[in-house]
Amino acid sequence: MDTCTVVENIYLLAIITVLSVLQNVFFALKVEKECTSPNSHAAAIERVSCANRNCMDSYPTFMAVMWCAGVCLKQAPAAFAGLLYLVVRHKYFIGYMGQTSQSTPGYLFGKRILFFLVLMCLVGILNYLLAHVYGSEYRETVETFTSFTSTLLLIP
Repeated sequence: MDTCTVVENIYLLAIITVLSVLQNVFFALKVEKECTSPNSHAAAIERVSCANRNCMDSYPTFMAVMWCAGVCLKQAPAAFAGLLYLVVRHKYFIGYMGQTSQSTPGYLFGKRILFFLVLMCLVGILNYLLAHVYGSEYRETVETFTSFTSTLLLIP
């Protein structure tokens, strides 16, 4: 397998990974700005720090399931779900800076996206095992189904 083929199979996942790193830098800068501002209140510092901590706690899980789903099944729906997750995580962070109750929709939608990515991982692994053990190839059907269901993430 040459380098171009490998990059074709993961470039969307790599783009989402770079975007997520940039988002983490943005969150860190927000925390630093809030902590060094002379007009900051202790409650505001605590909220922004807590929002950053919560985002960082779920970050390894997000990266693992996004890459697993993209590599084991198909990169386009996994990258789309990853992009949605970044938008939702940003909404969560900004909502948490206001009032913690404003962050609830972002949190719930983020859980749904992570659940979808976990399902993609499981389907991809199951598809590989079925193909390896039984010699049957269901990959095209599973990829079509996954591509279709990824648009269902947009439904509230």
